[in-house]
Amino acid sequence: MQVTADFDPGKVVRSLLRRSRQGALATLMAGSGDPYCSLVNLASHPDGSPILLISRLAVHTKNILADARVSLMLDERAAGDPLEGARIMLAGRAAEADNDDVRILRRRYLNAHPSAEAFADFKDFSFFRIVPSGTHLVAGFGRIVDLKASQFLTPIDDAAELVEAEQRAMEHMNADHRDAMNLYATRLLGAEAGDWRCTGCDPEGLDMQAGGTVLRLDFPERVTTPDDLRKTLVSLAGEARAKHSTD
Repeated sequence: MQVTADFDPGKVVRSLLRRSRQGALATLMAGSGDPYCSLVNLASHPDGSPILLISRLAVHTKNILADARVSLMLDERAAGDPLEGARIMLAGRAAEADNDDVRILRRRYLNAHPSAEAFADFKDFSFFRIVPSGTHLVAGFGRIVDLKASQFLTPIDDAAELVEAEQRAMEHMNADHRDAMNLYATRLLGAEAGDWRCTGCDPEGLDMQAGGTVLRLDFPERVTTPDDLRKTLVSLAGEARAKHSTD
């Protein structure tokens, strides 16, 4: 497959991982090994890997606890023929969050799915993260490619300060800068005006949501500290306002 200048497979996969809120999870039936598929809600880890909040009473969780191998199907949910939109089949292993990781998984998931707070602390529910081994991307005719995890996950080893400050930055944006969020959505991403709120940030971009619509604002350069983030968001707000004034 020829990767053309206007087609970046890693970027397409990263976008789907950041924007997807539901997906089809495939597991192996405990005992028989037969395939089993279920619909799950999901969010993304700072590195882009999928986060699940699932009950031990569910068949898919019992399957995972017996055999951690899974695959996850995500698609663009585009209007018209769904087969014309980009989609991925992510392969990997589902790992239950340990005490060190559960705080990050919890906040990322609940920011994307606030209603889940009502049952997130039930004893039978746990946070899991799918650690990808690779993905198969179908993005249209002649745009089918297999990628290794290193080709689409976001490195975060050098961004500990940003990951730690993410919640505070997000709450600040939602409390004091909703006008900027709306400008990002409408002027930089071409979306309709709405009640846009920030649901997360990472070294490569900002995640925004209004109702059931999720957007991804990619940063022009990688950021690893809260100060980098602030400067980048101020610059993007200036760019958005400049476009607003010329329209």
